[in-house]
Amino acid sequence: MPHTIVNPDGLHDPGPFGYSHTAKVPSGTELVFVSGQYGSGPDGMVVSKDFNEQVRQAFSNLRTALAAHGLDLTDVVQLRTYVVDPDVDKLGAIGQAVASGGAEKPPTQTVIGVAGLAMPDILFEVEAVATRS
Repeated sequence: MPHTIVNPDGLHDPGPFGYSHTAKVPSGTELVFVSGQYGSGPDGMVVSKDFNEQVRQAFSNLRTALAAHGLDLTDVVQLRTYVVDPDVDKLGAIGQAVASGGAEKPPTQTVIGVAGLAMPDILFEVEAVATRS
C-alpha cells in the first residue's frame, strides 16, 4: 500500500464519520490530484436536486477520474468535501459514500460548509488526493 492511515490514541474514532485523522505518504510516491467533482452527468449539468443523489453521482465521477489513472477510492489519501448548508443527515450520506469505496480505513477528510458552489443547483462537491507507489 502506498500510504498508511493512522488514527492516534487520544483522538476520537472518526471511522463512523467517514474519515481518518492522519495519512502518511512515503517518499517517492506519485500523487494524483482530482479537482472538485459534483453530481453532474456527462453534459456537466446536475443530475438531481436531491443531496443524496448528488453525493452518489459525485463519488461516481470521482471513481471515473481516479480510474483514468489506474486508481480507485482505496488509493485516496485525502478528501475535501464542500456541503451547502451542512447537517447531520448530509454528513451521514457523505460517510456512506466514503465507506462504499472499500478501504479498510477511510482517508483523511475535511468537510467544509459553504453558502453555495459554482452553480446554484450544486449542493455537494468532493476533491481528492490519491497515491500510487
